Amino acid sequence: MKAFFHFDQRHTSYRQETVAGITTFLSMAYILVVNPLILSQAGMDKGAVFTATALSAIIGSLLIGLLANFPIGIAPSMGLNSFFTFSVCIGMGIPWQTTLTGVFIAGILFILLSLFKIREIIINIIPEDLKYAISGGIGFFVAFIGLKNAGLVISNHDTIISLGNLAKPTTILAIIGFITTIIMMMRRIRGAIFYGMVITTIIGIIWGVIDKPTHIVGEIPSLSPTFGAVFSHLHEILSPKVLAVIFTFLFVAFFDTAGALIAIASQAGLIKDNKIPNIGRALLADSASIVVGSVLGTSTTASMVESSAGIAAGGRTGFTSVIISVCFFIALFFSPLLSIVTSEVTAPALIIVGALMAAQVKQINWNRIEIAIPAFITIIMMPLTSSVATGIALGFILYPITMIALGKWKEVHPLIYVLCLAFLGYFIFIV
Repeated sequence: MKAFFHFDQRHTSYRQETVAGITTFLSMAYILVVNPLILSQAGMDKGAVFTATALSAIIGSLLIGLLANFPIGIAPSMGLNSFFTFSVCIGMGIPWQTTLTGVFIAGILFILLSLFKIREIIINIIPEDLKYAISGGIGFFVAFIGLKNAGLVISNHDTIISLGNLAKPTTILAIIGFITTIIMMMRRIRGAIFYGMVITTIIGIIWGVIDKPTHIVGEIPSLSPTFGAVFSHLHEILSPKVLAVIFTFLFVAFFDTAGALIAIASQAGLIKDNKIPNIGRALLADSASIVVGSVLGTSTTASMVESSAGIAAGGRTGFTSVIISVCFFIALFFSPLLSIVTSEVTAPALIIVGALMAAQVKQINWNRIEIAIPAFITIIMMPLTSSVATGIALGFILYPITMIALGKWKEVHPLIYVLCLAFLGYFIFIV
């Protein structure tokens, strides 16, 4: 087992990987609660979506761990489930069964792009400075999510965002968790982020901020309302509306996943000579999980940026992903316990992980303005638009423009120009 996962080469151990896997699971466990709530608004059965969410996370995480040896969790994407429900099903009036078929077709196309190494080629041609910008931008995005979940920043009509109510009990709990975790990290306690979550949860229960679960074991809901619905609506995929939906799922999921993989691989120290080892297998695992998830009955799955919490806790190999998968399997039976893993519990981890990931920006060559401007826009637009894909797209548009302006157009890979035009077309005709 140690040899299979390269424990010695990556300087890790069973304990380190297990703690990392549990930490990542706790950081992404909210998806089991939130995903059914969002998709149920599209008319889907909440219980079936819960089971589909857990199973897709089990299968996806296991695939990327065993095939690519990456310490990553895969689960339904938060941004794409909102797009699924509010933009497509409610906004465009497309039934959830047809929308799910669109996700299925996008997954099949992803598999083809992965098998022909097109996705791998695109990720590898991204300039090194933009890779660091993507990693740093996701760090700011993750930290912003943590600050929002903690109640430290809130929406404000006049200033867009502002400081939250620091006297609010849930916000105080998040601050206590944040400080506790930082102290343990400063004391070099391994698994500090995981232990911080546990301590925060216990304090929350004692204080009465977090409700005790009414029971421990829950019944696994049936998959029958959603399982296989994609196959009865395949004849609708050629309509213009559905084709636009498929393209959007394809575009956003492609670059969401690309951004997450680049950021996580960079954080884990896996990038060598501007290339990510086993990236092709990782992308294939990610693509396969989209297809499996759509058949089970959930929106597009993706590599979760919350995996960075597990990497910060020491995750370096696919064994971390195996542990994530096991945790989701257990969660199928102990769903009532998930109620104690609130957003305030996971918020400190996301803020700290965001800070660690943001450190990648120091690698960017800020002295070269042709690099600095695209990199900065890539970074800043991720948290401001709540979209990793948008940040990457704008960076890809600006980078060739700045290089051409300096007469360095030959230094830009031809595919970057193709992607620049594709992104421009996306913003003009789709968004």
